[in-house]
Amino acid sequence: QEWKNTFATWDPQDFCNISKVVLPTDTYWSPPIFILERVNGQNSNLDYMAVMHNGSFDSTQAFQVTLTCSLMILKFPFDTQTCNSSIASFLHPAVTDLVMKTRRTPAEMMKDSQSYFLTDGEWKFTNLSIIEYIEELGDGEFSVVTYVISMERQPTLYILNLILPACALYLLDMAVLFGPSSLEDKANFQIAIVLGSSMLAVILNNILPTSSNKPPVIGTH
Repeated sequence: QEWKNTFATWDPQDFCNISKVVLPTDTYWSPPIFILERVNGQNSNLDYMAVMHNGSFDSTQAFQVTLTCSLMILKFPFDTQTCNSSIASFLHPAVTDLVMKTRRTPAEMMKDSQSYFLTDGEWKFTNLSIIEYIEELGDGEFSVVTYVISMERQPTLYILNLILPACALYLLDMAVLFGPSSLEDKANFQIAIVLGSSMLAVILNNILPTSSNKPPVIGTH
């Protein structure tokens, strides 16, 4: 965060050329902000801010939070999810007190965000966009900044552990059905294939998220 306080200025020449000081965050007023989609999380212990001689305040705090996000898993495991992280301050109206703006462009933040992914996980960070708008709430208007985050699922693990075994079972089913085996052998093979398909269905049910309005195509077939 960066903001200005015209009452916290000084001439560096009068104070041994000191143009910057670091103070606890509770020394001066700081904008109270909220993450609207936040469910729970943990704030950082970095409770300090930098104050410049011209009245500019700079405070950087790291948050580890869990956000709510509506999932669309129709194309699972080849799906792309878009989640929002909205930052707002409903204590100060935007017209008279507080208007929030981003300091960096989406391209710069995209580059920094990609550098934070130190390992190859299930998701690939694909896009980041920023929306700044005024939210009407009751009798007041408040400034809101929304970060729209797009992530693409890495399907390799699901292809190897789910799709390929399912295809192998279906091919085996076709081979047994039209093969020259006896009726008793075909029945035994069919029972084994049904058990294998049931195990794959249980695995699919365990890995799929339940917070989706439409089931995935792979789950219905």
